[in-house]
Amino acid sequence: MIHANTFCNSSTRKLPRMKIVGESDLPRIHEASIDLLENTGVVFEHNEALEIFTHHGAKVEGKTVFIPRPMAENAMDQAPTVYRHEARNDARSVTIGDGIAPHPNVGCVFVEDMDKGKRRGVLADFANFQKLSQASPIVKLTGATPVAPDDVEASERALYMLYETIKHTDKPLIGSCTVAKKARESLDMVEMVFGENYLADHYCVGVSTNPLSPLKYATETLDTIIAYARKRQPVYLLPCALAGITAPMSLFGSIVQQNTEVLAGNTLIQLINPGSPAVYCPASTMADMRTAICIYAPPEQFLINSACLQMAIDFYRVPTRIMAGMTDSKEVDIQAGYETMQNMLMGLMAGGHMIEQVFGVLDAILTISYEKFIIDEEMMSRVIRICEGVDTTDREMSLEVMKEVGPGGSYLSHADTFKKFRNQWLPSVSCWTSYDRWESTGKESILARANKKVKEILATRPETMISKSLDKDLKAYLNKVKGL
Repeated sequence: MIHANTFCNSSTRKLPRMKIVGESDLPRIHEASIDLLENTGVVFEHNEALEIFTHHGAKVEGKTVFIPRPMAENAMDQAPTVYRHEARNDARSVTIGDGIAPHPNVGCVFVEDMDKGKRRGVLADFANFQKLSQASPIVKLTGATPVAPDDVEASERALYMLYETIKHTDKPLIGSCTVAKKARESLDMVEMVFGENYLADHYCVGVSTNPLSPLKYATETLDTIIAYARKRQPVYLLPCALAGITAPMSLFGSIVQQNTEVLAGNTLIQLINPGSPAVYCPASTMADMRTAICIYAPPEQFLINSACLQMAIDFYRVPTRIMAGMTDSKEVDIQAGYETMQNMLMGLMAGGHMIEQVFGVLDAILTISYEKFIIDEEMMSRVIRICEGVDTTDREMSLEVMKEVGPGGSYLSHADTFKKFRNQWLPSVSCWTSYDRWESTGKESILARANKKVKEILATRPETMISKSLDKDLKAYLNKVKGL
């Protein structure tokens, strides 16, 4: 197992974690999950996965694997508590499992802005969001799928998105779930960046993978899991069950099923390569049972997922990722604001390590807004500041300062104020000026300010962040494997 470096480029957390279920409920959830693994089983639609389980002694009937308790529990013990995700620029590397590490969204198909409205996303939009992520002091990892490029064949998207991410960022990389061949080719591209065999003992690219709830893993998902686990790269296990449709209507039942699906995926990872990072990513929600439509901002969503964060952090001691900025609103309005803030606060206060779906998402993760990306950056910064809590050292009590100022005095000109005021949290796009000043400068809305900031950032980003020789090699590789 590769142990985490003491270096950490993620934000500190001092505020006590919010907990949804009691400590005595955690072993009950685990025992129920073991019962399901041993007696109900999990379907794996992949011959190689079935062979791996059979080779290690699990009972397999058709495509259903019955995972014994020792195998599942040993696998959870093998998964590292923290790991260091390497970046091309080492100063950008982050420790996952300690602190807060936000990253771009996964799954949007539309983009929108004030200038062109809503439309299908294309590769240029994908690249723009990588540029915004690189420029952001809040975003710690890059890649993923902030928007799927409609102008690229679906079979080639994983490689072309990875190329644009490499080209425009030097932060840690996140790839895409895809078929086996393209997953292996993605990993080959990462090795072209870091060097041959570098991935054998370094964690350089992670990937999101979704069980097919209930209690099933599909072929493409398993293609990706197997390819990344063989290269010892981090796999994010992300159940996206819908309570009432693909999970029990009861919250506690959905918690148990989601936990079971994570345990099953991690067991396969550890059988392939013991000690490989597996990130516990609760991402389930409820359906609107009036319409059977998936909704991403009901209060129940975070009751389900926060309980699973407790399982990951307190019971299994593995890194976590949480979706924490979703809204079902169709535009950047007050609904988008309160639902996004609800989800951000819940996700971070419940202890999520990696944070996703927090930069610009609208309409149940179907659309990404350029302006909301900037607004959400500020919102995430606010929540991170809350999670940093209060410094309660004797120095910060300021007792001597209060004695010096005395009754009726002023702190405005005191040396202590001048020493510390620059540490005050300040907004990036919210307006804190007086009404008169706001009115006299054109009554600019937050959307207009965010739109202006997007354009300023994109106008100042470099054309590329890689050498001409690496760019040439990557393009040659893309052409070589395209369509094959």
